[in-house]
Amino acid sequence: MEFGIFDHLDRNDRPLADYYEDRLRIAERYDRAGFYAYHLAEHHFTPLGMAPSPSIFLSAVAQRTTRLRFGALVYALPLHHPLRVMEEICMLDHLSRGRLEIGFGRGSSPFEVAYYGEDPGRAQQAYAESLDVILAALTNEVFRYEGAFGTSKDIPTQIEPLQRPHPPIWYGAHSPESAERAARKGLNVINNDIPTTTAACLGRFREVWRETQTGKPEPKMGFVRFVVVAATDEEALAIARRAYPRWLHSFNWLFRRHGRGPMLGERAPDFDTLMARGLGIAGSSQTIANCLSSQIAESGANYFVGQFAFGDLSLAEVTQSVDLFAADVMPKLRETARVAA
Repeated sequence: MEFGIFDHLDRNDRPLADYYEDRLRIAERYDRAGFYAYHLAEHHFTPLGMAPSPSIFLSAVAQRTTRLRFGALVYALPLHHPLRVMEEICMLDHLSRGRLEIGFGRGSSPFEVAYYGEDPGRAQQAYAESLDVILAALTNEVFRYEGAFGTSKDIPTQIEPLQRPHPPIWYGAHSPESAERAARKGLNVINNDIPTTTAACLGRFREVWRETQTGKPEPKMGFVRFVVVAATDEEALAIARRAYPRWLHSFNWLFRRHGRGPMLGERAPDFDTLMARGLGIAGSSQTIANCLSSQIAESGANYFVGQFAFGDLSLAEVTQSVDLFAADVMPKLRETARVAA
């Protein structure tokens, strides 16, 4: 059983330079606590994401940590030239001495794509073509491509990833069908839906993996939840109830500006509803461990990803949560997983 971090880098009231420093200090905490990886979202022109260039922020993470793996979850490929993404991936992999994890997607907001002058209706095509180019460039010394980005002559890459053939790739699965695609491609998979959907996705993923990836060990199969840990349930709930509305405001901000709801549906209106849906947990270490043990057993996950920093949570509140989780919750969940295996 391994543990990771997901971060939107959603805005709070701290001056931006101080905000970045706080997040880097928290990354140092993740590193010392023994988390496997730090996964960073990419968003543009919205308070949901203060890392519109994930590679820049992750280069700072690389220098402030020693063991923690990290990567974009995901690079929004319709907004980037694939050769630029490929070169940044190679640089980050070497800067971190092989600690990079990578994820690719088409972007979750059509407005962010449109602000860049791109057609949201072509986002899926742009994503698919970009991914083909990136993977070809990562795995060949000389390559060519043909598609939306034109037709190239032979391109000598001159830079390659440290991890060969490339860093581990992640895929966000929201249905059993998408989980099946990820398994056939041999990818790590992650889900952030309600527990029953998580269980269905990961169950189908395992089935197809065993059918198509004969002899290969299972990759990471994980799910994401908001997490606040404190000395008591009451303290943790008070903190989570205060912080979550700020995150929700940031999440909805760009959609509301355009008079529309989120593409994947409305999020829980408050933290109590989030918990009732199984998407957030706030409480003492024992409460957190009990809740996650149940969800892990139901889903068969071998990777849990916590969103510990969100909304207006202070540096002290996040570090308290991370420290308690690492000291008290992680050992219990690892032991539960070991016994179950």
